[in-house]
Amino acid sequence: MRELVFALAYKPGCNRVADALADHPDARVRSLSLHATAERLWRVDHATGTPDALDAIEDAFFTCDYYADCLATEDCGATQTTRVLDRTDDTLVLYADWKRTSSCTSVPHIARDHLGDAVLFETRHEGRHYTWRLIHSGDGDVPSFFDALEVAVGECAQMEMLRTADTGTAAGGRDGTSSGLPAAQEAALQAAVEHGYYESPREVDVGELAEHLDVPRSTLTYRLRRAEEQLAKQHVDGGRAAEERLASY
Repeated sequence: MRELVFALAYKPGCNRVADALADHPDARVRSLSLHATAERLWRVDHATGTPDALDAIEDAFFTCDYYADCLATEDCGATQTTRVLDRTDDTLVLYADWKRTSSCTSVPHIARDHLGDAVLFETRHEGRHYTWRLIHSGDGDVPSFFDALEVAVGECAQMEMLRTADTGTAAGGRDGTSSGLPAAQEAALQAAVEHGYYESPREVDVGELAEHLDVPRSTLTYRLRRAEEQLAKQHVDGGRAAEERLASY
């Protein structure tokens, strides 16, 4: 089995969910379940944030031009049913069922065309960055998948490759770095350390660091968060492995 992880960084006005999350930087949306056939797509998503953020996210999902991941830039005539399954002060669970038309396309449908039917999907949406994790058999045509995806996305988003590996690959050592981080995240983390971002008190804030690196603030924040998440998981997994080794003596 093979793993593909990539992010789509949406420009303003191109994705209603991305716009809502960009206005509420502390909010998140992650998929609990995502399935696609040739004709349909249905998913359950879990959102967290303030009440105002959840209102904005809910409105984006219920807006008729969103269509649960359709990449068409104009009205494609699809039909969608969206329901709120649960809502609290800081969480929102949404169900969306989307019936596509001949002019519709999406990441899952492009994946089915080029990677085969047996593909698993996991998503996370933060700010303008929409991160996809795909697990597939490895028998498909990955370059053709990304070529088709790039055409479908067009000028609406920039695509950033984060990881491609066998699912059995260890967490460390991916992509030629000792940490296993993608090159962009490695560079962001190194710059943050060198410029005192992690000092207490901080010698530079994220806005100043983003300006120094000549990247959008939201992009730098996203890369640092993903790098910190992966390193934290590696640390915890390493500690558990050490405990298991000691217990076996």
